Parts: sequence; structure tokens; C-alpha cells
Amino acid sequence: MISENIPEQYFLGQNYPNPFNPVTKINYELRVTSYAELVVYDVLGKEVTTLVNVKQSPGTYQVEFDGSGLPSGVYFYRINAGEFTETKRMILVK
Repeated sequence: MISENIPEQYFLGQNYPNPFNPVTKINYELRVTSYAELVVYDVLGKEVTTLVNVKQSPGTYQVEFDGSGLPSGVYFYRINAGEFTETKRMILVK
């Protein structure tokens, strides 16, 4: 957790850096305590890895994604937390 300040809304940030090689960071904010799931998918929609899969308190979070075992390409990450769902795109360049 980066901050315990309660955000006014849910938020999924763009990964940084993007494009990345091989590690990137993803920030997200939870408005209320909720079960949070953050999953990375390949361009075909196949699940690559689950980065977060726990109940979390309100606050700002940062998670690191290491794509060193993956081929270059476009990947998507999706957060599901309470009623909030959002998907963003990231690019792995080796």
C-alpha cells in the first residue's frame, strides 16, 4: 500500500513505464474495502498471471509486473473490485 488516504473513486492507472522491458508498475485506488483482483491477459484473452487476489482496505496501491518470461507483445490488465471493473493495455518490448 502506498497511501491510506481514502480515494474519492476507484482508479486504475496506466502502467509505467509503457512500453516496458521486463518490469513495469501498476497503480490502483480502492474507494471502499473490497475484494480486489488484478489479472494480466495476453492479446488472445488468455490469462497470463494474477497479480492481486485479496480483500483490501481503501487506499492507493502499487503492484509490479515482471514479464521477463513472456514474449514481446501487447498485454492487457484488468481490475475487478466491488462494482468497479477497468481494463488497460500495456506493451512488452524486448
